[in-house]
Amino acid sequence: MSGDHSHNDSQIDSGSRVNDSHKHKDKYKDKEHKHKDHKKDKERENSKYDNSDHKDFSEKKHREKEKERIKHKDGSTDRHREKDKRKEIKPKKEKENGFSSPPRIKSEPDNDVYHSPKSLKRERDHDETEFKPKKIKLENDKLDKKAKKRKQDEDIKPKKTQKNKKGEVADGKKKAKKEPEEKWKWWEEERATDGSKWSFLEHKGPVMAAPYEPLPSNVRFFYDGKQMKLSPEAEEVATFFAKMLDHEYTTKDTFRKNFFKDWRKEMTSEEKSKITDLKKCNFNEMGEYFKAQSEARKAMTKDDKLKIKVENERLLQEYGFCIMDNHKERIANFRIEPPGLFRGRGDHPKMGMLKRRIRPEDIIINCSKGSKHPKPPPGTKWKEVRHDNKVTWLVSWTENIQGAIKYIMLNPSSRIKGEKDWQKYETARNLKKCVERLRNQYREDWKSKEMRIRQRAVALYFIDKLALRAGNEKEEGESADTVGCCSLRVEHINLYPEKDGQDFVVEFDFLGKDSIRYYNKVPVEKRVFKNLQLFMENKQPEDDLFDRLNTSILNKHLQELMDGLTAKVFRTYNASITLQQQLKELTSPDENLPAKILSYNRANRAVAILCNHQRAQPKTFEKSMQNLQTKIDAKKDQLSDAKRDVKSAKADLKVRRDEKFKKAVETKKKAVERLEEQLMKLEVQATDREENKQIALGTSKLNYLDPRISVAWCKKWGIPIEKIYNKTQREKFAWAIDMAEDDYEF
Repeated sequence: MSGDHSHNDSQIDSGSRVNDSHKHKDKYKDKEHKHKDHKKDKERENSKYDNSDHKDFSEKKHREKEKERIKHKDGSTDRHREKDKRKEIKPKKEKENGFSSPPRIKSEPDNDVYHSPKSLKRERDHDETEFKPKKIKLENDKLDKKAKKRKQDEDIKPKKTQKNKKGEVADGKKKAKKEPEEKWKWWEEERATDGSKWSFLEHKGPVMAAPYEPLPSNVRFFYDGKQMKLSPEAEEVATFFAKMLDHEYTTKDTFRKNFFKDWRKEMTSEEKSKITDLKKCNFNEMGEYFKAQSEARKAMTKDDKLKIKVENERLLQEYGFCIMDNHKERIANFRIEPPGLFRGRGDHPKMGMLKRRIRPEDIIINCSKGSKHPKPPPGTKWKEVRHDNKVTWLVSWTENIQGAIKYIMLNPSSRIKGEKDWQKYETARNLKKCVERLRNQYREDWKSKEMRIRQRAVALYFIDKLALRAGNEKEEGESADTVGCCSLRVEHINLYPEKDGQDFVVEFDFLGKDSIRYYNKVPVEKRVFKNLQLFMENKQPEDDLFDRLNTSILNKHLQELMDGLTAKVFRTYNASITLQQQLKELTSPDENLPAKILSYNRANRAVAILCNHQRAQPKTFEKSMQNLQTKIDAKKDQLSDAKRDVKSAKADLKVRRDEKFKKAVETKKKAVERLEEQLMKLEVQATDREENKQIALGTSKLNYLDPRISVAWCKKWGIPIEKIYNKTQREKFAWAIDMAEDDYEF
């Protein structure tokens, strides 16, 4: 390499002399000199790649130079130092190609290299010593630029190549998004024993309902055929009715009567004097306006939908989470319900009444003392700010229809809700240990001399055997006529000593929770039948069957039998134990995945029937079944064609015994198997839909069935948990999924 440098030096030296001798010549000569310099630079660049050709010569030359350096310790040494300095540039450049920073040569180091111009005069003119630093700087500048350019190229290349299997750039940010957040395994921590639900709670409060936006001037209201301008308050309530014109509710007398009564309360005195009959009111233009708005929402562009989605996400991030005990927890529903008309379940006596707008002055906030309290909207204030850690709600208010307290609480996937679920199922498991003792006791009580004890024992039998709800006392006219076990009336049951080949049959027919009809015919034990006859003696149809019993008396007795025992615990116990028994009976090891899931749904359905979890047949049921049947028919046709193809392929194989035809037969057989499996899935789906058209499986699955039973069943049979629980349900039952093994027993 030193030989290579000496070769370059001779070029530099001659170049410097030519440069100095023609310093003040005309422009033409300057151009010629530049051309020569450029040529020399090119030669010097080429010489870098010729090291291998001059290796021997370079090593020899290097040894001679070393000897000269030892002999001459005068200015010539500086000359060789200068060469050595240049020699060091090349390794730096190699380093640059290996992502090292480019060299930066300053004026001070240049002066340090050229110590003594006088000593350099011994071998060179003073002019060339002045020129050489400039030449070195030029060379280093070129190296600097090239190194930077190469470094940029090298920096770009790795980014291009850092791709995953899908061809996507493996960016650090994207990886961070894909990594799931670490779940808080609260079930592995010790629970508080002092009754406190949290030690720290901070949240932003509720999102208030949007203010009323008046109707456009072209949307008119008519009374008795004449246009009438309504005040904003009266107009808002009128829009609630207009939105429901196509609904069955607006045809019901109770609904119309209650609406008109509450609407008049919002009118001005002038409006009250004019609007006296609801039948003369014309809301059609209002109704058409809201229909058009609904259609416009459906026809929104992707950009408009995205804007709404972004705004909803912003509100969710701001108001949809709270900090509880140093953990971020999701809030179930952080929006205050907007005003509207009350509907109720069934024939509710208060349907049509006005649900008033909830204002900040109606709202109670619950949070920690040391937390940042939620701020009310400008110009308003909260009703109260509490710091009660014995309750789990964040916000509460009282609604005006029935005086019920409404709450904003945490999401079902939160620790508080999860602990409550876990405790509920553990209490039901505790009942399993002593249920036989309790059953023996209420059987003995059927023979009691006291009528109240007999009634309590028969009611408990119904709650245990039929999973009936206990039923609460209600004020007349405040709610729909729904009943439970303790509030049954004589008119709700019929007794048959013998019916349909069974002895001592009791027929139940009443409206249960949410005005869902409960109809059932069940054979009972003889002593229960005799007691019911006794309870019904000398009573009218509207009289209470259990006139010496109510829910409070029953639950007090249950608490004495077992700590934490209520009528609902019996219901939870019977639902869970039924599911476990049904899964054992219905699941076959030989079944494939769809068949096993059908078995699970059938077990779930048995529980839903026990708990009377009914639903109205979906409006789209017939259409969806037709579509499914069309798919089944099409799949059958495909299967027939595929089977014919197999026969044809087998015939070809007999004629030509060739490996190619053998493979064709195997391929067509696999196609038949695949189509048979697809057909079976569709048929299972059709069966499942038909069987569940009036049964609500979700209610029992989420509220009455110990999730550990389902998780254990999935693990035992290798069923993906996603087939039983959706994402939201998996978050709700994360504790069960984590702790249940395949051998779990309720």
